[in-house]
Amino acid sequence: MFRYKICVFFMLLIGIVGFNFVSAKENDLPLLGKIIYVDPGHGGIDPGAIYKNIKEAPINLEISKKLADALAEKGAIVYLTRYDDYDLSIPNSSNHKRSDLNQRIKLINESDCSLFLSIHLNADISESWYGAQVFYDDVNSENVVLAEYLQKEFSSSLNSRRNIKQISNLYLYRKALRPGVLVEVGFLSNSNERYLLRQDSYQKKIADTITTGVINYLSK
Repeated sequence: MFRYKICVFFMLLIGIVGFNFVSAKENDLPLLGKIIYVDPGHGGIDPGAIYKNIKEAPINLEISKKLADALAEKGAIVYLTRYDDYDLSIPNSSNHKRSDLNQRIKLINESDCSLFLSIHLNADISESWYGAQVFYDDVNSENVVLAEYLQKEFSSSLNSRRNIKQISNLYLYRKALRPGVLVEVGFLSNSNERYLLRQDSYQKKIADTITTGVINYLSK
């Protein structure tokens, strides 16, 4: 009887330890097993916005790579639509830009991703505009929900005063079958943000902010 009680005690102890280990793992890796596509905007012959010889595309890629790392640290399986300074168009295609977008859409739609995030920089003729902003297409009802979670984090962490905005005429977001949004992480045309967006520490802050929004969205 005594030996039986000892065995029961150790079985209960192992169960408690195992439960705590699983709980701790879930807390440390809230995105465990989730597949996420990060889409660095532009690339290759398409530099995106240019302001005083500063190109958008390389900054998009730098931030996207940091975002991929931040998401992976939380357990996500992360893919990028591009990993270097190139576009995805098929050689000799008649419509270079449309071909590039089609390849991005194909990667996203043929995956089992929970969501995708297109990373871009904003720009305006006025230098006064600033702040990160999330755009969504209502083709998928989840898009606005994801946008709200991300914009909330931009407001609290990056002091953005901007609100989410609906778009309905952008090809990629209309054709994508997975939930996803366009994330304009700042204005290249604003002198302060133009400086910040090229700083490693600020890029990391953007990545962490987006990751928090993604965690909250997928935990809802």
